[in-house]
Order: sequence, then structure tokens, then C-alpha cells
Amino acid sequence: MINAIDHVVILVKDLDAAIADYSDLGFTVVPGGEHADGLSHNALVALADGSYLELIAFKRPPPDEHLFSTGYKTGEGLVTFALLPTEIAKDVEEVRKRGLEMDGPFPGGRVRTDGQRVEWQIARPPTRDLPFLCGDVTPRDLRVPGGEARQHSNGATGVSSIDLAVTDLAASMQRYRALLGSEPVLVDNTATFTLGGASIILYGLPEVGDVPRALRLHTGKASSAVETHNIHGAALTFEYLADL
Repeated sequence: MINAIDHVVILVKDLDAAIADYSDLGFTVVPGGEHADGLSHNALVALADGSYLELIAFKRPPPDEHLFSTGYKTGEGLVTFALLPTEIAKDVEEVRKRGLEMDGPFPGGRVRTDGQRVEWQIARPPTRDLPFLCGDVTPRDLRVPGGEARQHSNGATGVSSIDLAVTDLAASMQRYRALLGSEPVLVDNTATFTLGGASIILYGLPEVGDVPRALRLHTGKASSAVETHNIHGAALTFEYLADL
């Protein structure tokens, strides 16, 4: 079963600069390390709901077949996001039975700054409007920081929603039905799928194309829920929940 949003990928040009800027916004940012292919390195903003934001920068241009190559060509900002499977091979097979072909699972990994190797598997979607799957091989707490790393002075606690522009709303809805095994809530020209405590909101915007538009984060601090921050091309909004 696909359980939740695993992480949201934010492509940046300069990782050190992004770490500084996200820290200034009130996030606790933890260096992640270098990916196994040597193409990129990252830093993580771990959230109390178990998800995280990945700030990723390429050390050299990725090949066209790379999962994030399209985002690299368009600059900084939200690139895509990953969902967390229970058993990735089994979950991919279930998705295929529902009519959606995904590639994989394929191995992935990185070496943390402390030398610890982290391994996972990913499954790639057939179209750009869909997220990929990321399932842990090594223990998850090696990949996703815990403890004080999940405490943020801006009060951020988790992903509230991800907004996605899609070229063909009906076609994207059908693909998400197959991926998640659930039905959306339809309002005007949007379709909202719920996964765990978060929402994935599809907007039919043919003129925009298939791209993530915005990310909303839960926060326990009313003072944080004031405005949208456009930081390294990513539109982040804090959503205050009084009972957090």
C-alpha cells in the first residue's frame, strides 16, 4: 500500500546558499550527502509527520533520462515529489494491475556526510504529472533525520497539500486513481486526492503544463501563517492549525 507523501524535491543551484536561506526562514536543515551517481548532493528538512523536503543541487548537468532532468533545465523550484510504499515491488505490481505502468524498482542511494551509506529503491512514473515511489532498503531513520532535526522555529510540522498543474485533468485523474487506488473530490476545475494527512490537488491548466505549483505546510504557529514565501523558486505557504 502507498501510505503517504515521502518527500518533496526542491531543485536549487547552490546548495550552501539554499541551506542558509531555508535556515533563515526558520527551518532546521540537515546536510544529506552525495548521491551514489556522483551527480548531485542534497540537504533535508525533516518534518514531524515523517515526510521531508529535499534540497538538491547538481554538480554537473544530468543526462536526459535522469528523473529530475526536466526540472534542471527549467531552473530552481519544486520539481516533483515521492510517495512512500509499504513494499515497493508489491505496490508497483498492484499499481500495474490497476492499469498504470511504472518502471522499476531501481536501486538508489547516497553517502551521508558522516560516511553512512543509505540505500533505497525507486519506481518511475510514465508521465510527468505523477510522483515517483521511494522505498527504503536500509532503515528509514538513516535516510530521514529524527529528533531535534524535526523541530523548526517557524512551527512547520508536515505537508498539508501539494498543488499540481496538469495538461489534461481527466487523464491525470485516471492515472492518479490507478496509482493511489482512490477517488478524488471534484470542485470546479480541480481534483483533490487525499493521502495520509495531506492532499494532492490537481488543477487543469493546459497552458501551464505538468508541473508542481505550490506547497503548503502545516504549522503550529499562527505567526508563521502570514504569507507565501517564494524561496529558490519554490512557493511555500504555511497553514496554521490551532490544534497542532
